[in-house]
This record gives sequence, C-alpha cells and structure tokens, in this order.
Amino acid sequence: MTARNTFVRSLHDLGLATWFGGSLMGAVGLNGASALAKDKSERLAISSAGWARWAPVQVGALVAHAVGGAGLIAGNKGRLLVQPETRANTIVKLVLTLAAAGTTAYSGLLGTRIADRAAEGGDGVTEPSRDASDGLASAQRQMRILQWVTPVLTGVVVILAAQQGEQQRPLAGFLSGVVGRARRS
Repeated sequence: MTARNTFVRSLHDLGLATWFGGSLMGAVGLNGASALAKDKSERLAISSAGWARWAPVQVGALVAHAVGGAGLIAGNKGRLLVQPETRANTIVKLVLTLAAAGTTAYSGLLGTRIADRAAEGGDGVTEPSRDASDGLASAQRQMRILQWVTPVLTGVVVILAAQQGEQQRPLAGFLSGVVGRARRS
C-alpha cells in the first residue's frame, strides 16, 4: 500500500479537473457571454465556435482521466480486494464517469445540431427564439439542462476521488499523528 502512483494519479486528476472546469466554464462563461451578442444570428455561431475549439482539449482530458483511472485501479488492485469501501467508491466513480462521458458525447451531438442551424439565431445559446425550427428548439432545450449535468457528475467524481485519497492514508500515519498530538497536550 505504500507504492506511489504519481503519474497515473496526475493523469486522472488533471484530466478530471480539465473536464469539470471546462464544462462548467462553457456553461457559465461561453454560453452566457455568447447570449449577450446583439445580433441573434451571432449568438449560436460564437458559442459553437468556442465549443469546437475546446473539443480537442476536452477529448484529451477524457483520455487522460480514463488512462489515469485505469492505472489507479491496476495500481490499487490489492486495496480494492480487501477494502469494501474503496471498492464501492471505485464502482460508483466508474458509473458516474461513464454517465458523464455519455452526457459529454450527447452534448457534443446537440452542439453539432445547434451549430448546423446557427444562422437561425436564438434568444440565447440554450433559449430558442420564437421562429426557431423544431430541430433547433429541441436541441437548445435539451442543452439548457444537459450543460449542467456534466459539471455536476464530474464534480461528484472529484469529491469521490478526494474521498479515496483519504481512504488511502495509512493507519500507522494516523496513529502516530494522534500520539504526537496527545504528547504535546
């Protein structure tokens, strides 16, 4: 249990941080700022261009997180066999990560549909105008909800990863800390 997994943990954590932060910034910053464009026809085009530029970084973040996660599972297989709470945490993290990957992929699909109809414009990036086509309005309404789902899912995975880090603390280090504090008192 004393083996270090610094490289794969870094891939896991940096990939997850980029995924979480990018999706949250996109929902709040990019979509919010694009909605302020005076010309309705520019709103969707600006947002779509920003998301298209972010997409390669997002894919890289997902790959880094997946490789790091697989490496951590491989490096901690002994812990997973003997610690039921760590095993349960890992299973929940995996399910939520797969769900977040699904919402990310579906958001990309919706984003493509919105980009293809960007010339129609919108009241906001996720708010259709009255004269929006059914296809655009449907994609925007779905995106209005979905843009928040990925940051919530990845945020919970961040919390579960922190919990796993706490579970990995060696008992001996904990006991020596308690004894040291007791001696100072």
